[in-house]
Amino acid sequence: MNIHPGHCVAIFGGAVSGAEAAYQLSQRGIYVVVFEQHPLPYGKIEDGLPKWHAKLRDQEEQKIDEKLNNPYVHYVPNTRLGTDIGIRELEEEWGCSAIMLAIGAWSDRHLPVPGVDEYVNKGLYYQNPLVAWFNHYHEPNYQGPNCQIANNTVIIGGGLASLDVVKIIMIELVQNALVNRGYNMDMFQLERVGINKVLDELKLSLADLGIDKCHLYYRRRVIDMPISPDAPPDAPPEKIEKVHQVRKKIIHHFQSKYLFEFHEQLLPYDKIVEDGRLVGLKFSRTEIVNGVAKPIPETNVEVKAPLFISSIGSIPEHIPSIASEGEIFRLKDPAIGKVTGYSNVFALGNAVTGRGNIKESFHHGRIVAEWVMNNFLKWKIHDYQKLNESSKYQGSENDSGSKMLSEEKIRKIMHRVKGLQQKVRYDGNYIEWVKKHRPVRLENLLASQEK
Repeated sequence: MNIHPGHCVAIFGGAVSGAEAAYQLSQRGIYVVVFEQHPLPYGKIEDGLPKWHAKLRDQEEQKIDEKLNNPYVHYVPNTRLGTDIGIRELEEEWGCSAIMLAIGAWSDRHLPVPGVDEYVNKGLYYQNPLVAWFNHYHEPNYQGPNCQIANNTVIIGGGLASLDVVKIIMIELVQNALVNRGYNMDMFQLERVGINKVLDELKLSLADLGIDKCHLYYRRRVIDMPISPDAPPDAPPEKIEKVHQVRKKIIHHFQSKYLFEFHEQLLPYDKIVEDGRLVGLKFSRTEIVNGVAKPIPETNVEVKAPLFISSIGSIPEHIPSIASEGEIFRLKDPAIGKVTGYSNVFALGNAVTGRGNIKESFHHGRIVAEWVMNNFLKWKIHDYQKLNESSKYQGSENDSGSKMLSEEKIRKIMHRVKGLQQKVRYDGNYIEWVKKHRPVRLENLLASQEK
């Protein structure tokens, strides 16, 4: 590929929003360097979407591959922001035109109980590592952490992700119990058909298998759960009531299919520890005031269990060089993700929206990329077209008044990229790299066992 003067943008994170931003930039002839902390760029599609979503996972990963397998996009795997390379380095030494942070929300929001994090893996799990374990422990060469699932597990949460955790717990318990009884039952069947119907067909109950239901505790009411769209702010009472009924129906369906207990209006505030393990939590009952769960004084409810799982949301990992405001990056302009303290750094996707929603991440990645091109770089599509037609562009201003990087500067950046790629043993063949590093899929293992 011939190098031409223009712009070069660095993107951290190659999943949904990062890949879409890279694609949009590349369509205008902008060079893009995608830094990814893992071997593969798929983010929460790979490690946060439970593995029963195999078709959706494959569809989304194929879309990412199509966007990153592009001559203008240069992929650098196994390279972490703040550890292997920093923002100031890209700004001052590399001279990148802009930097985008599509690093997702990989940290779990801390359970609001003082000192409880001391008992992670000692009676307490957080959602993100639990789901990553569930998605990959079947792999023949799996070397990650091992989670021990227990009867009577307590999950603290209330969104769709917490319902995924409920399903993981109950499916794991039932599948293991059925296998021990000689039944060849795979996870996909339990998830698709439902634990209730599978057990009915086998004329078995949870009690027969020695299984106790898990429990989901939510600080607000079932009608407040963010598991279906909210009613518009000006909606009439009958519309609001319809939304509430839909949420009740969803939870009832989940309870019937996956056999768990739901407890509303309970907020954890203290821990119970015995012999160095978390064995219980103390909850306050709550009242809902303007949509906020307010603890009711002197309403202590003690809940003991062998395992607690916190599923109360995910937040971006803290980056020392970027100011934070609460649990998210401090943004000068949230609409376009402009990060405070920098003139050319923009955040996009889950790092801004705070929600692991594929469509939202896709749209936010596109919006930020288009704004950066049109308003920050001032690089219109006709600038790229004119560049292709002319041999006189040598790094001066384009028609829109944006100062481009010279061909020499672009070459120096590409030379640095090549050095980092060689350091992680990436030869530049994106498709072969992802084929080599793609994990063994459970559905493929099961299919091979049936032959």
